[in-house]
Amino acid sequence: MITLDHYLIVGAVLFCVAVAGIFVNRKNVIVLLMCIELMLLAVNTNFIAFSRYLGDAAGQVFVFFILTVAAAEAAIGLAILVVLFRNRATINVTEIDSMKG
Repeated sequence: MITLDHYLIVGAVLFCVAVAGIFVNRKNVIVLLMCIELMLLAVNTNFIAFSRYLGDAAGQVFVFFILTVAAAEAAIGLAILVVLFRNRATINVTEIDSMKG
């Protein structure tokens, strides 16, 4: 039987992989955005686990709102990256750190 501990371990492993991905790869903006989304999914896993454990559907409803905001964030982030790539011809973080007005 799958217990709360199993869900929390999966969430912690996902979160640690995302943090490691941020520290290992600091050059590519797309990978950084994917790691941030993975962190958010790890938190959502914990919300669902606690919601199931406590028998309350509020955590699962909250996850739907979080996923909606995450989808909007990803769409806006990718749109900004497309514009940035068209203007600078790179998505390397070290080369796009200075913004000119």
